[in-house]
Amino acid sequence: MAISYKDSGVDVERGYQAVKLMREHVKSTYTDGVLGDIGSFGGFLKLPGGMEEPVLVAGTDGVGTKLKYAFVADKHDTIGIDAVAMCVNDIVCQGAKPLFFLDYFATGKLSPETVATVVSGVAEGCRQSGAALIGGETAEMPGFYSDGEYDIAGFAVGVVDLKKVINGKNIKAGDVLIGIKSSGVHSNGYSLVRKLWGENKEELEKYDERLGGRVIDVLLTPTKIYVKSILALIEKVSVKGIAHITGGGFIENIPRIFPEGIGCEINTKSYEVPALFNVMQQMAEISDEQIYNTFNMGIGMVVCVDEKDVEATIAQLESTGESCCVLGKTVNGSGVKLL
Repeated sequence: MAISYKDSGVDVERGYQAVKLMREHVKSTYTDGVLGDIGSFGGFLKLPGGMEEPVLVAGTDGVGTKLKYAFVADKHDTIGIDAVAMCVNDIVCQGAKPLFFLDYFATGKLSPETVATVVSGVAEGCRQSGAALIGGETAEMPGFYSDGEYDIAGFAVGVVDLKKVINGKNIKAGDVLIGIKSSGVHSNGYSLVRKLWGENKEELEKYDERLGGRVIDVLLTPTKIYVKSILALIEKVSVKGIAHITGGGFIENIPRIFPEGIGCEINTKSYEVPALFNVMQQMAEISDEQIYNTFNMGIGMVVCVDEKDVEATIAQLESTGESCCVLGKTVNGSGVKLL
């Protein structure tokens, strides 16, 4: 008896339908440098001019187990924003302007409507960051993923003039760390989040007075994209280093921008930690050190500047809609000391 590809669980017609539904979302991200259209074997983008030595900066990431809450809520329109944010927020830390983004979507049985909804979020993230969505992969893998589940990951490429690369090498003791507030948990620490809140839809949809909203809505709040605010900042202020606060929280990420022999002191009372993090710390019964080593604690980005540039930095960030605070300072030593 003949067995077709469709009999094995892969229906190429669903793939064609998904591409058709995605097309307008993808086109909405196109910038002047995009050459061609969706459907080619590769995406093309012309490098911008005006740089003496243009350097490409690349980053790739996924959304992790935050996806579980998208499945529970059957809400798929923002998870793509998370995928873009995790990549573009990384490369802008080096001063790079995002040029383009590629996405990878894999599932057991392809639902054209679901993948198109996810890609609508990817497109929104690209528009927020100024990146063009010039390609991607949609994989149907029967028997590999559970029904209704999928995974998404992304890859971003940006460009920066070599002389303007931000690498932290000029950071010295006495410099100031400015924290830029997050939109919530972002996309890290969800294995612990799920241990605390569980995956019962009925419970997650309840209003929680401590959080000021339904638990599921709070936990699915998309990761904030800082690209345009950071790019505007580095045009106005000499920024020495930028840290994206992702997995590992303050403890792992902030020291990544320091040269050898430099650490920092963080004033945890310098801003109001969002209620969600305090609630989770109480639920988990863990120390300050542990929770600041897991979550962003309400700070999604940290920029390091000379003391004389603090006022200008805060003014510029606030002019682009960011909320920020003086988070701490650099010191001789190593690591992060929480005060």
